[in-house]
Amino acid sequence: MDPLDSPADAGPSQAPARPLPTTSIYAVEYPGYVKLSSVPQAIENLGGQACLENAFKRTNADGLVELKLRPHNPFSHPIPGETVATNNIVLKIVKRKRKQARAPYADGFEGEYTATAVGVATKTVRFRSMADYQYQPNPDDSLVKLRHAMETMDIQGIRSYAFPEEKEDYGIEVGASLSLAGPVPRHATDPNLDPQLLIMTEEQDSTSSPIPSTEGPQAEPITTASNLRMFPPPVFSRQLIPMNYGYKANPASVVSTVVDEKTGEEKKRLINRMRWKGLGPASIMFQDEKVPDKPPQSVEAMRSQMDGTLLQKMQEYFAVRPIWTRHALMNQFSVAQAREIVNSKVLLPLVCYVFQDGPYRDTLVRFGYDPRKDPSARFYQRIYFRNSNHPIERPSVVNKRQERSSRTEDHGGSSEAERKGSHIFDGVTLTKETAAFQLCDITDPMLKQMIDECDDLRDVCNERDGWYTTHSLERIKTILRHKFFSLLDGYPATDEECAVLLETQSGRERLASRHVPRPGKHNMAKGALRPEDAAALRLRATLDRSIKNVPSQKQ
Repeated sequence: MDPLDSPADAGPSQAPARPLPTTSIYAVEYPGYVKLSSVPQAIENLGGQACLENAFKRTNADGLVELKLRPHNPFSHPIPGETVATNNIVLKIVKRKRKQARAPYADGFEGEYTATAVGVATKTVRFRSMADYQYQPNPDDSLVKLRHAMETMDIQGIRSYAFPEEKEDYGIEVGASLSLAGPVPRHATDPNLDPQLLIMTEEQDSTSSPIPSTEGPQAEPITTASNLRMFPPPVFSRQLIPMNYGYKANPASVVSTVVDEKTGEEKKRLINRMRWKGLGPASIMFQDEKVPDKPPQSVEAMRSQMDGTLLQKMQEYFAVRPIWTRHALMNQFSVAQAREIVNSKVLLPLVCYVFQDGPYRDTLVRFGYDPRKDPSARFYQRIYFRNSNHPIERPSVVNKRQERSSRTEDHGGSSEAERKGSHIFDGVTLTKETAAFQLCDITDPMLKQMIDECDDLRDVCNERDGWYTTHSLERIKTILRHKFFSLLDGYPATDEECAVLLETQSGRERLASRHVPRPGKHNMAKGALRPEDAAALRLRATLDRSIKNVPSQKQ
């Protein structure tokens, strides 16, 4: 016998290769039982044939399909589904049937199925999100009838709507069994009951034999049910994916014993250990007369838990300079120390307070120091203007780590020097895409000269312009804005451009603004040029610079 023909050495048999059909099929994973007779109803619940076709024509990100289990109820919230790209093989399964209905199964006929590939599902609609909460208002309410009339374009129903009289009967008494209207249903006394369980319970009560009463009929206790005319919002919950809580209680919640101040009774309640404890810096308005001279009591109680060396270093910085921006102060420390200051939440409130408005808005001020009474505090005023072209993006932890590692490998010590000087504006280097500088941190020669001028100052600190007059501060802001946006465009602005820019504003009146800002409203962007005006000024400066370069090129 040939050893190659022995069954022991024979390898496993392979399935034959079959070509896949080129037919492209779109599929819908309908979250429910669908029979052949209920296919039209399922398509109607999905929005109709046209809605499905449009969803499959769009891209995967825009292919939203809503499943409405009650399509004719406008208060029913749909289940969102998304269209995803798939490569699923669609099979046609055929079960072989026996020829004789009463004859026993023949050999080879039982359990025989034939699978044939009919196409490939390139797109599939999937429903993986949780269904939103459902709430059905009273169908007899006039507003509900108006909503149905608007959906069906019932003109008569819309015209017949009238605002109902507000009776303020937010609670009604229900539950009396012996009444002229008969027994009150159980769902009227307890609206929190599951309707399906309620039906099952009522069926059991009807089949069970009643227990005779020896004292005669008694009425059930009357309870109060809600009669609020509540209508559901478009969405109750934005949570689409269930939380993986593992059937465990919140580990951050602890049981705490509290005493009622009125009755003196002890009660137990859950308290979140991770809750916000109100450890922010003390804050005042510009109109407040006194400034804080010590931290809040809740912050002072945690002084012993802080790093004494780091706290002493912060106090030394505030002794040299009484007002800092948060960015400038963090640049004085290493990355690890700055991270510790931010994470502690207590170090800053122990050494400074903040203004909520005015020229020193969002700056860190040393305790006991009032910049409104010291004219030399004008150098600590903060100038801020928005960059409308800078999109606000959510910071990514992964990108931050990658940028941190790349800076460490490529730049080494140079990145640390750039970070420590990122709060300084010199008119040549662009350190960030948002403009928020203190006047003492501006080292540009032209701006520095304008800031140091003391001929055009106020006698009393102003809420909008600080110690500078409106005219002088507007000149500083105009040049700073032009130089900053020029750096964003890729070139440093020259002093000649800035001089031309100031000449265009020389004809304006140098009167103080009559606008009095309301307390609690910031005024940082007051007097800023409109985006089109700022763009026109930058374009004019570019054209002037190009005209100056034309004669030199001809020579």
